[in-house]
Amino acid sequence: MHTDRQTGRQTDRRTGRQRQTDRQAGLFTMHAVAMATALLINALLVRQFFEGKELRLKQEYFMVAATLQDIIRRFKSSKFGCRDPVRTSFESFPDKVAIQLNDTHPSLAIPELMRILVDIEGIPWDKAWEITVRACAYTNHTVLPEALERWPVSLLSNLLPRHLEIIYEINGHFMNDVAKKWPGDFDRMGRMSLVEERGEKRINMAHLSIVGSHAVNGVAALHSEIIRKDIFKDFYELYPERFQNKTNGITPRRWLLLCNPILSDVIAEVIGETWITKLDELRKLEPLVLNDGFVLEVMKAKQENKMKLAELLKKDYNISVNTSSLFDVQVKRIHEYKRQLMNCLHIITMYNRIKKNPNLPFVARTILIGGKAAPGYHTAKDIIRLICAVGRVVNNDPIIGDRLKVIFLENYRVSLAEKVIPASDLSEQISLAGTEASGTGNMKFMLNGALTIGTLDGANVEMREEMGPENIFIFGMTVDDVAELHKKGYRPMDYYNSNPELKLCLDQIRGGYFSPNDPTTFHGLVDNLLHHDRFCLMADFTAYIKCQEKVSEVYANPMTWSRMCIMNIGASGKFSSDRTIAEYAREIWGVEPNDVKLPPPHELRAVEHAADAATTVPNPY
Repeated sequence: MHTDRQTGRQTDRRTGRQRQTDRQAGLFTMHAVAMATALLINALLVRQFFEGKELRLKQEYFMVAATLQDIIRRFKSSKFGCRDPVRTSFESFPDKVAIQLNDTHPSLAIPELMRILVDIEGIPWDKAWEITVRACAYTNHTVLPEALERWPVSLLSNLLPRHLEIIYEINGHFMNDVAKKWPGDFDRMGRMSLVEERGEKRINMAHLSIVGSHAVNGVAALHSEIIRKDIFKDFYELYPERFQNKTNGITPRRWLLLCNPILSDVIAEVIGETWITKLDELRKLEPLVLNDGFVLEVMKAKQENKMKLAELLKKDYNISVNTSSLFDVQVKRIHEYKRQLMNCLHIITMYNRIKKNPNLPFVARTILIGGKAAPGYHTAKDIIRLICAVGRVVNNDPIIGDRLKVIFLENYRVSLAEKVIPASDLSEQISLAGTEASGTGNMKFMLNGALTIGTLDGANVEMREEMGPENIFIFGMTVDDVAELHKKGYRPMDYYNSNPELKLCLDQIRGGYFSPNDPTTFHGLVDNLLHHDRFCLMADFTAYIKCQEKVSEVYANPMTWSRMCIMNIGASGKFSSDRTIAEYAREIWGVEPNDVKLPPPHELRAVEHAADAATTVPNPY
């Protein structure tokens, strides 16, 4: 800067080019700082991600190792509570022990058991492998490829180098078997290998679980068919005898007797209490749909449960709900394939219809959505934000009143489910066909007399078979329809342009109608639907809305609705966990279940001590 002696003014005597250069230097510095900050944040996030993966692997191995140590200790001991090893041969191990791998999370049990048998017990590899395969069985719980664990070889070599060696050895023997079955089919060998070579080298834990198990099952008939024909098709062609189905079940003791004593008493009064342990007995309720007195008792039980839940909602959320409204419930893990977002679009559609014609008749609804999102699942968290944002607008609009209420249930958990499920009228099971393995929430709602709106996915298919198609609200594409849609080329924008109500919903979300303080909040959700829509929400939307209209029509006739509810309860017998566990026992574990109740451990010890004392020879000296 230069000071003029006559005027005292300060002037910048640099040339324009110099000033421009200085400004550019300043901007460059700012950009450099911003870039460095972004890179640092990204590096920290990457580090946290890998630290999280490493922790997960450590946790899985810890649980597997501890469990196997306990199993082997008990196998070697001859008596309950005894720690002295008696058995030294592992020949009978598979006859005494069944290890059920619940998805891929405990799949490290296979190399860990091999490590113990080979390295510690000194059993030859072939014999140890025979014992391991006979002892282990694998249940698959998901059809989504990204949910099947694939551990980086670099991580395994760092943490579990011996297990990685064992996995390589298993894979070597397995690849030899594949090559004998299909000589020269290197593409198939690449698909089936336990070691994935594309990109970062990884171990496919689902493949390891199949190769190291004598039985592989899905958890619903449709799911088991999908894993045979699609996901694990190559393995099914190699081991067809290993694959089977075990449809999931729920325990009626918790999910009816304990959580819904009002309905339990109504049922017990007409058919007794044998259903508590033999759920097929509920079939005796079906003829009673013609008994108006019984139908009214079931309606009364539902209404009492709804009033209890309404009190809880008022206490926890300060929202008053209309107990005569249809309680429409979707409670489950928040995920795009479960399509809570489609439910949200239905809410907005109903809101828009009421706003457009406030005087038209409308079947009142209280919509409850609950569930948790994985910590790093950004889209799922955005879906929760949108549901809450829509709820704030709907619940505070005087034109809407008590005809429509929306509540997101915070911290959804078993204790809350025990209150929500008995009070529910409608159960939302709306995943894209072919993406839900089974579901068990659908069974809990069915057992408590809620009707289901859903796709032909997971256990919905078998529920429909049990209750009859007239007692469930089915909509949308089938698995084959979805495959055909993708084969032709799915264009979500076509559905946006052809459906005015859908277009209005998405325009409102994108325009900030539900997020006025930050109109861009939900741009990502809308853009994803319009340009990707992996789970075909746009394609199923129209069918979903029409099916919801049918739901409202039936709910307007209380006796018809309640008769359908009774048919749902009566058809629930197949979905008892007692049936599921008995099938696992007979068909996978090789044991026959019985009803003998084991005494508590402390009583068992007392009996054994008494028996020992009775057989002890007194010391004559």
